[in-house]
Amino acid sequence: NSSHLYELKKALYGLKQAPRVWYGMLSPFPLSQNFSKGSVDPTLFIRKNGNDLLLVQIYVDDIIFAASTPELCDIFDKIMCSKFKMSMMGKISFFLGLQISQSPRGIFINQSKYALESLKKYGFESCDPVDTPMVEKSKLDEDKEGKAVDPSHYCGMIGTLLYLTTSRPDLQFAICKCARYQARPTEKHLHAIKRIFRYLRGTVNRGLWYPKDSSIALTAFADADHAGCQDTRRSTSGSLQFLGDRLISWLSKRQNSAAISSTEAEYIALSGCCAQILWMRSQLMDYGLGFTKIPIYCYNKSAIALCCNNV
Repeated sequence: NSSHLYELKKALYGLKQAPRVWYGMLSPFPLSQNFSKGSVDPTLFIRKNGNDLLLVQIYVDDIIFAASTPELCDIFDKIMCSKFKMSMMGKISFFLGLQISQSPRGIFINQSKYALESLKKYGFESCDPVDTPMVEKSKLDEDKEGKAVDPSHYCGMIGTLLYLTTSRPDLQFAICKCARYQARPTEKHLHAIKRIFRYLRGTVNRGLWYPKDSSIALTAFADADHAGCQDTRRSTSGSLQFLGDRLISWLSKRQNSAAISSTEAEYIALSGCCAQILWMRSQLMDYGLGFTKIPIYCYNKSAIALCCNNV
């Protein structure tokens, strides 16, 4: 009947507005319990108890939290269970496809389970592995004269691999380069994406290691391949950000405009890296970490001189 409306009582998935409505109901409760909201990330909630710190990260109906003392974790568990019907899963070992292994020496994060499922999905579980995700000096281009392949199949392979970049920065550049040709993929592009799967076959268990005994100095590295795109002659920016010896952020992205020199390409890459560093500094301040000087490394002396010129 067009004159009546149904009121949906419970649904978190399948409706675009459901996560927003759920967050609107959930977020006021931690704030009423002496939590503060993150200045950068609205899904981060922080509670300070003297020198101790409790961090809570919310993703729809999944919540992960960490504290400087076990007592704070127990307090948070009791607070949330007093308001919501929740299941305490214990020490985190799996979250949103990430496998997390904790030891006294540090934390190891990988996606071997998802990688094996991806290989099986596309028939690469028994293929011959290769040592690199791309051939040396690859000249991948639009390939207008090449034979077209099924775009939906190609896009599915790209999407599957993109999720792996959460813990596999070694795949980032190759996948992002292949992702440029999703509108009209050809056999040439399909061959390149298959090579990434073959590389994945030999590196399934690779991941990120975060050692416990490491400094908390924030450092960054930036680079660019001048005019690397064969179709537009635009460069690709690449950057890495470390917290001590821990790799915590990485990027590979084609620049928005064509650079007329390698100096300009490197300068654009440095500016993007600097923007990421400024965002990370604000985020880390919520964790109680402050930084006054953050070094950014680049091997192009002309770009460094350009950055130092305040005119």
